[in-house]
Amino acid sequence: MRAAFLPGGSQVDLREVPDPEVGHGQVLVATRASTICGSDLRAIYREHLGEGPEAYQGVVGGHEPAGRVVAVGSGVERIAVGDRVVVYHISGCGQCDECRAGYQISCTGVGRAAYGWQRDGGHADLLLAEERDLLVLPDELSFLDGAVVACGFGTAYEALCRVDVSGRDRVLVTGLGPVGCAVGLLAKAMGSPLVVGTDPSPERRALAVELGAVDQAVAGSDEELDALLPGPGGGGAEVAVDCSGSGRGQLTALRHTRRWGRAALVGEGGQLTVDVSEVLIHRQLTVHGSWVTSTGRMSELLRNLVLWGLHPERLVSDTFPIDDAARAYAVADAAQGGKVGLTWPDAQGG
Repeated sequence: MRAAFLPGGSQVDLREVPDPEVGHGQVLVATRASTICGSDLRAIYREHLGEGPEAYQGVVGGHEPAGRVVAVGSGVERIAVGDRVVVYHISGCGQCDECRAGYQISCTGVGRAAYGWQRDGGHADLLLAEERDLLVLPDELSFLDGAVVACGFGTAYEALCRVDVSGRDRVLVTGLGPVGCAVGLLAKAMGSPLVVGTDPSPERRALAVELGAVDQAVAGSDEELDALLPGPGGGGAEVAVDCSGSGRGQLTALRHTRRWGRAALVGEGGQLTVDVSEVLIHRQLTVHGSWVTSTGRMSELLRNLVLWGLHPERLVSDTFPIDDAARAYAVADAAQGGKVGLTWPDAQGG
């Protein structure tokens, strides 16, 4: 089969490798869509960080796959050949408290391995997965929808659930990449009457508005946000979610959350310096650090997307076949459009 590896230095290595074989509790998935995440670009494609969860081990890349089951191993009971599935991208030990709660992302066991980081991922014709890491994809959603849910939309939904967003809340999103746009689209589906976004890139601001992810998008100055989010005590949004992964964006999110408001920090990276008394304590903020999501929450999201008629694939601006994986990564790294993915025939279909 064809498989794409990420050797660093902004390179993609496409190889022919043997097809994987299923073992006990394992499932073989024919990949139909596998999108590219910002963390792949930051921590693997450009350079290898090599520590903790970002310790890339030279495996097949890609941690946002969806596809159709073509074989199952012994002991597999819930998933069957022919099922359309999304892969939750962390395979945990299955025994620690985090795994038992469905948050394999935070697995504390020695067996933790992320697809595309420590075990082979979705940038290949076939993917070997553990049954416990698979969620059945509703018929109403495409494989490309499922791939976008596998990380980005799941991460966005978890953050909005943490801050308990509702129709009472104006939402501020800092950073309008694919995850930021996912936050905006989901916040609207969950009832928010106004979503305001910030990003230094005029192209990303324009795209977020065009996609309907935000009602208004600005560069992010205090003057702009004060005008868009007025209110008593200095104004601000009831809910803010930072997806920028930069100290500037994180501080903007916190400073423009209104008194007694709630904020979630989602974007990876950044160094944040904040006057704790002025920005957090005296304004009575609740701040969540939110890392990806759980299998339970992701399953809930898949059901809700059908109810809302919301298709995550609308964030995808460019798709490429596996043979053009290098071009796909270059386009994603340029950060001028939306989500970028690798697709196989039938990526849109059932």
